Amino acid sequence: MTNQPADMSRREFREWRDKHSSHKTPEVPTSPPAATPAPRPTDSTDDHPLTILTVCTGNICRSPMAEVLLRARLESLGIRVHSAGTHALVGHEMTGPAQELAVELGAKPEDAAAHTARYLVEPMLQDADLILTMTREHRTHAVQLVPRTLRRTFTVREFARLASTLSTQAARATADAEGDDPRARLSAAILAVGEQRGMSAGGQEDDDVVDPYRRSREVYEESASQLNPALDEVERILRAALVQ
Repeated sequence: MTNQPADMSRREFREWRDKHSSHKTPEVPTSPPAATPAPRPTDSTDDHPLTILTVCTGNICRSPMAEVLLRARLESLGIRVHSAGTHALVGHEMTGPAQELAVELGAKPEDAAAHTARYLVEPMLQDADLILTMTREHRTHAVQLVPRTLRRTFTVREFARLASTLSTQAARATADAEGDDPRARLSAAILAVGEQRGMSAGGQEDDDVVDPYRRSREVYEESASQLNPALDEVERILRAALVQ
């Protein structure tokens, strides 16, 4: 009987032995089979794409609008943008008015049409470099799920309000101090935005995007009018951080 090699686990040896049991003179491998690579740990610094996650309630109106609009705006930067809902209508498409407004504002029609709602889970938050929620309630929900995301989680209008007091030059200088690594540059710029608390005009009551679900076209337009200018500020800060 062939002895188990010292560098092979019992399970690996048993699988090897069963596979070769029909041979009269099996050859013992000199090294164990290559192990299956471990899944990428969350919050790592490897080469996975920079990721933005947008969050609302049902994931069929506000957060997918933000998703497809940001995806179109940031396509040249290679940033992954996706969305989820705290109480998602899983599998549902974007509502008709949300799709129409998103396309009118610059989203790709195929992206808007392809969306299906997903439920927000911890790995999505752990994997995101920036989390943009539609309301303060969503922000609280996200941070309670994964507390260590606190410093990279904002309502989208809060991010815009804070960013309004951070110049493009200042955001770029902050990123430049981190060298050439895109993730480090983006993280530094996001932290700089967070540090503007107490310096920006307006209050927290202005940080939510109104929910248009099952409401009139006018309310959808109001929601989009709150969301779209906020995305302008998100794009400005990200480009300052990542375009050298």
